[in-house]
Amino acid sequence: MALLEIRGIVKQFGGLTALNDLDLDVFDSEIVGIIGPNGAGKTTLFNVITGFLPPTSGKIIFQGKDITGLRPDQVAQEGIGRAFQDLALCLQSTAFDNVFTAFHKRYKTGLWSAFFHTRAVREEEKYFGQRTLELMEFMGLLPHKDKLATNLSSGYQKALSISVAFATRPKLLLLDEPVTTLSPDRVEMIMELVTKVRDTGTTVIIIEHNMKAIMDYCDRIVVLAYGKKIAEGLPQEIRENKDVIEAYLGVTA
Repeated sequence: MALLEIRGIVKQFGGLTALNDLDLDVFDSEIVGIIGPNGAGKTTLFNVITGFLPPTSGKIIFQGKDITGLRPDQVAQEGIGRAFQDLALCLQSTAFDNVFTAFHKRYKTGLWSAFFHTRAVREEEKYFGQRTLELMEFMGLLPHKDKLATNLSSGYQKALSISVAFATRPKLLLLDEPVTTLSPDRVEMIMELVTKVRDTGTTVIIIEHNMKAIMDYCDRIVVLAYGKKIAEGLPQEIRENKDVIEAYLGVTA
């Protein structure tokens, strides 16, 4: 059974159909690339999966449960995390505080205990503080833990954004253009981190325009155009697909 099943998803904005009867399966512990020209419906797909937009019709099944129409916070509780294209970081907070705050979603102590800063709260803060340091070391961010997010390079800001999303311990992680605009060495750094995340058992779906990153690191690639899936397969199969070459005007050839 697929981890994520998308069945007949349609998303319309007035007279515009952004997603048109889309079917997609995503399986456990794979990296799936979503590519397509601008306006193909890629980010709309992410917004529908994560509850930021309701689908016009169709179903989204995650781990065997129908999550169609759930709110974003409910989708996150089901185990789907997301790193946004615009990073969504607290730029005036340290890298450590950004990740530590993300762990807050996993706190067990209630608001009343937090208000009085009880022993249980202190122990939980100590525990998640250590988990934050471990995650930052895993993601290569430990040397930058005390830097303000705004002072990090664009590559490390991307790594921090992925770390914040990963701190929620998702079963499925959605990444929106994690390496776009980055230099080749930073692209490799981020994609190696994505591979490490996948190797922990987290499935990853990536929207990306960097074809080298997609072809080198994705297990499978799905191609969208005008809201429809026009191709799906292994990187080499996509590279040689005539419909994909035409959609990209030869950029994948």
